[in-house]
Amino acid sequence: MYTIIKIFSSAAIIGLVTELARRLPTYGGIIAALPLISLLSIIWLTVQGQTHEQIQQFTWGVILGLPATIVMLIGVYIALKNNLHIGLAIPIGVVCWGIFLGAQKWLTLIVKS
Repeated sequence: MYTIIKIFSSAAIIGLVTELARRLPTYGGIIAALPLISLLSIIWLTVQGQTHEQIQQFTWGVILGLPATIVMLIGVYIALKNNLHIGLAIPIGVVCWGIFLGAQKWLTLIVKS
């Protein structure tokens, strides 16, 4: 039952945000940048009985993923600003994300050693 509720609530949020973005792109982007998925995930993890430590680890993972996500969005933005098709802009953003995440992991390993 939780899975169905999670799917419908997530779909409703995505639908509302994209509808707002269609009418007011800047505000839609600002709302989309809110940590809605992270907060919903924390709520659902709590409701489903995950430990405080597991939720803390999840939250740390979100924090670690933020810089790469920012780089991905910058990559998509630059590609679109240069009139590239969305079908190319998104893969460029994903590649930027992957490269940054890999570099971040490599740097973390170097700092730890």
